[in-house]
Amino acid sequence: MEKQLNYTKNYKSNIYVTSDSNCDNSNDSRWKLALQNSKIGVWEWNPTNDSVYYSEESKNIIGYADSEIKNTSNDWLEKVHQDDIEQIHIDFNCHAEHHTDTYENEHRILTKNGNYKWILDRGKIIERNTNGIPIRAIGTHTDITKQKKYENSLKDNLKIITNQNKRLHNFTHIVSHNLKNHIGNFENILEFYDQSDSQEEKNELVGHLKTISEALTKSIVDLNDIINIKSKSDINEHNGDVNLHAFTEKVISSLSLDSKQKDVVIENLIDPDIALQTNPSYLESILYNLISNGIKYNDCKKESKITLKSALKDNFVKIMVSDNGIGIDLNKYKEKIFEMYQTFHGTQREDSRGIGLYIIKSQIEALNGTINVESALNKGTTFTLFLKK
Repeated sequence: MEKQLNYTKNYKSNIYVTSDSNCDNSNDSRWKLALQNSKIGVWEWNPTNDSVYYSEESKNIIGYADSEIKNTSNDWLEKVHQDDIEQIHIDFNCHAEHHTDTYENEHRILTKNGNYKWILDRGKIIERNTNGIPIRAIGTHTDITKQKKYENSLKDNLKIITNQNKRLHNFTHIVSHNLKNHIGNFENILEFYDQSDSQEEKNELVGHLKTISEALTKSIVDLNDIINIKSKSDINEHNGDVNLHAFTEKVISSLSLDSKQKDVVIENLIDPDIALQTNPSYLESILYNLISNGIKYNDCKKESKITLKSALKDNFVKIMVSDNGIGIDLNKYKEKIFEMYQTFHGTQREDSRGIGLYIIKSQIEALNGTINVESALNKGTTFTLFLKK
């Protein structure tokens, strides 16, 4: 057992590892033979002479030959993940103090090739002296790495499904709320229209109906855009090879008129050697919206500038879109920044629908990427994208 077994407050064992057990094994040859050729390791602990025996299979599980583990407890203990050692002591002491019938613990241990494996460590104290102090315990080691990976995968999938259900709930709430508002406004205006005796007043109410109709149309277009993103079962079907620098140049060129009108300089520092296999339509939409936001919310008191940079991080391409515009108060809006129909700049603008960042985040997630934001009022904003290479 890869642990110092402090099973009582007054007892502290100095365990050492040895290939040859000093325990009396004459009565246990059957179970040892049964496990000898299996993938289950065996341990046996004898507090009388402070010895612990690990079978060859226990050592093989972590990639070591029988002779490669030194006869010291530290040589084994130092391989156990530091975050798991305390729980090992707790679980064994719980068994030693009669709180559980058996000892059982799952922990990570460092293998010879430098990776961690998950071990299911089970055991039982089978002999005690007249004072109740353990004098013999036996147990097994089982490699459960695949099982733990599967469990973690299930947890990740459950988290994704939970988040998607939450977003779907929010989405349906927004749809219901917005459509109800528009329908309610229609009903009110039509009721006023029926009660009106003045043609001038009726003409004015018709104007209001047109305004409500335009707002409803915008809402439907927004919702349709989002549904189109969410309904793509396999966005990778439309993937293509993209040179990121050249691709970004085309997006910047399409916004050249807007940037000149607002007197905003756009600097493309994307690495010319970076290539992605991704969906060009989504990537274009993402970059277009981020750059156009930087243009739209520039600070007229400054020489406005938008900078695009790139970096490689692990298995991802990192894209940063920075501006020195009016910025966003993240202390106030951080939790809402990627939600629908949210605006953050304290200005009433006809061109601010509060839908752009929600669509950008949806598109990024459809590409299996992530996005985060850093911003400060009157200093500017940086959006950072992470896309798989």
